[in-house]
Amino acid sequence: MSDEAQDNLANNIGWFVAGAVVGMTAAILLAPQSGKKTRQLISDKTQQGKDAVTETGKEVYDRSKEMIDKGRQLVEDAADLFDRGRKLVRGL
Repeated sequence: MSDEAQDNLANNIGWFVAGAVVGMTAAILLAPQSGKKTRQLISDKTQQGKDAVTETGKEVYDRSKEMIDKGRQLVEDAADLFDRGRKLVRGL
């Protein structure tokens, strides 16, 4: 995944989370409940949001690490092929 694609993914996730928070906040504030229930609901939803962002961040990190490892392996394989080709050319 290119740097631009990773930046785009992170940007999209950020906007999604921000929109979800704004939507949840509006729904909670407009719901007919007591202040204590509303505060508890806000606290619960905030924790759920933190957990979701943390989990998504971990997933993005893990995927990025996998892609970096694959890229590193490709570079190593290409270097090996290059060395083989150079040895073949010198051997001729």
